[in-house]
Amino acid sequence: MPERIFIVLNKLELLLTKARIKLSQQQKQQLIAYVDMLNKWNKTYNLTSVRDPEQMLVRHIMDSIIVSPYLQGYRFIDVGTGPGLPGIPLAIVRPDSHFTLLDSLGKRVRFLRQVQHELSLANIEPVQSRVEEYLSGPPFDGVISRAFASLQDMVSWCNHLSKPIHGRFYALKGVLPEEELTMLPSGISVDSVIQLDVPELEGQRHLVILKSN
Repeated sequence: MPERIFIVLNKLELLLTKARIKLSQQQKQQLIAYVDMLNKWNKTYNLTSVRDPEQMLVRHIMDSIIVSPYLQGYRFIDVGTGPGLPGIPLAIVRPDSHFTLLDSLGKRVRFLRQVQHELSLANIEPVQSRVEEYLSGPPFDGVISRAFASLQDMVSWCNHLSKPIHGRFYALKGVLPEEELTMLPSGISVDSVIQLDVPELEGQRHLVILKSN
């Protein structure tokens, strides 16, 4: 194992222990391989502003998988996924769930397809499309976004993607957007707000879960 990979793996082990998250050796190796690919492609395609692989573990991997226990259902769509966040880390730690990864930029979707191929991820589907133009098959159990838009925009742009009754919107936020919570469109209410504790990550993190009334 190359030394840089060994260092990153040790860091991941430490972070998972702090977060009390247990993963298989294969899942850990897939997460490390994803970070390695993201680091390599980033030098050419500028997929993320985070340049250090160890910081990617904190700010991308842990910040994504920390929400896994709160997701309900099987089929999810990650809108504005960028380089696959949080969709790819979640797909790795939830192999029995399926994630559609939606982004409008071709270079990002090409990266996602390469990740899908190299990591043999059968439970993701990269799609290039604007969210308001994307027409899926059956509605999704959950619509996920990470730093994608305001809650109002998320609901208005993605409402056609969610199951009418049991569907949920999962918005990964930093500081709790209290003003946005007071301006939700009619027919949408707050299911729950969870304060997240991401090891070694500075600043606040919240998961806002919305539902249709």
